[in-house]
Amino acid sequence: MSNFKQKFDEYRQLIDKSLRNYLDEPCFDEKIVYEAMAYAFTGGGKRIRPLLTLEFCRLCGGNIADALPFACAIEMIHCYSLVHDDLPCMDDDVLRRGKPSCHIAYGEAYALLAGDGLLTLAFETMLKKYDGSAVLPQNAARAALELAKQAGHCGMIGGQTVDIASEGKDIGLDTLKLMHSLKTGALISAACKIGCIIAGADDKKISSAERYAKNIGLAFQITDDVLDAIGNTEQLGKTVGSDENKNKTTFVSLLGVEKSLEQADKLTQKAKGELEIFGEDSEFLCELADYLAKRDK
Repeated sequence: MSNFKQKFDEYRQLIDKSLRNYLDEPCFDEKIVYEAMAYAFTGGGKRIRPLLTLEFCRLCGGNIADALPFACAIEMIHCYSLVHDDLPCMDDDVLRRGKPSCHIAYGEAYALLAGDGLLTLAFETMLKKYDGSAVLPQNAARAALELAKQAGHCGMIGGQTVDIASEGKDIGLDTLKLMHSLKTGALISAACKIGCIIAGADDKKISSAERYAKNIGLAFQITDDVLDAIGNTEQLGKTVGSDENKNKTTFVSLLGVEKSLEQADKLTQKAKGELEIFGEDSEFLCELADYLAKRDK
């Protein structure tokens, strides 16, 4: 497990350093939105999505340096979604990653603009011309299209829509799975597929990466629900018990803690099975799947 942790930390350090580099200096004197954007995406986090992009690119024979702009773009979109998710008109959460949410630190209007800024910066980051990049233009365009689709109204935004529409209602397991396959799973799916696309992988590997992503995405969300029910705010860095307080249906409310954890384990095993096509070198992604399902924060 020590090799897994070392590689995990190395990826995180590379991503954190690169994210700071992709946010240029303010283009005019008013810096508050620039500062709010930096606050939102340099404030920690596990960096799971960009890490997946880099590792799948490597597994498919690509250069992780070529995938890095795309990985960082995915993290920018993830961070923008968190900023908007915390707003008073959405979940109205005051804590994110162990510090005040962006709208608490900078005000609701600037937080809204910071999220918009990160969304648009993501596509600027992906589509800039980088000297020395070996990414084929058609692969870059395919990757950008994939991210646009998975982050949009048929993906992450669609999941958020189902979430809002379901508040205060008793929904079934199928609707809950649909919601999270979009809200959480869509961006994870984009991350895995884009790593393969940048490396020029064939459709079989891209499809296997997508199935891996769908399984770990749902397992990740089930674990989130469990931690919200039995975790603590200090450890998680965000308010716990919020789902119950808002009368939201969760995997825990439908299945209970024990059966939820069993479901997460089944999904994790299915995810690991999808990695066979990548050979023995996929050990890191197997361990990552286990880590995501069994984490305590």
